[in-house]
Amino acid sequence: MRFLTLTLLFIAVVGLHGQPVLDPMVRDRLVRLFPDANSFTPKEGSPPHFKAYSGDAGERALRGYAFYTTDLEPLERGYDGPIQVLVGVDLKAAITGILVVRHQEPYGSFSVDTPEFAAQFIQKSIRDRFRVGSDIDAVATATISVRSASRAIRNGSRRIAKRFLVPTDSK
Repeated sequence: MRFLTLTLLFIAVVGLHGQPVLDPMVRDRLVRLFPDANSFTPKEGSPPHFKAYSGDAGERALRGYAFYTTDLEPLERGYDGPIQVLVGVDLKAAITGILVVRHQEPYGSFSVDTPEFAAQFIQKSIRDRFRVGSDIDAVATATISVRSASRAIRNGSRRIAKRFLVPTDSK
């Protein structure tokens, strides 16, 4: 019985063809960040990231990278603990979108969990300052969480860009 359980666990994690399997919930989130992509790698590498591709196996084109802020910025914390955000970054160093995966506020979900908070990051350059009250909207009574999430998104995106993106002339 134990052998059967371990075998089934191995198949669920690695798959029948020896390739790691991407959790369907994670895949759905990645599709939301990269709607033009049709395949994704499992989380890999250093820093930990996902890759988004479009096209078929013979003509795959890299569309961008995604990461969890808690993997790249683990010490960044909101008012009541870490804020786990899945962030997509395209090949031009723009954020394709963010999804708040895990977050807890002691007085309710009204700061970084809103669609308005996420919307302001779509196509935002990682070169921007990410200053709350300036280019990031502040939320009254949630300043600590908004600042923390914004820093984690900015710093994590810049780490991904520094590691994987080719610098371009910004003239």
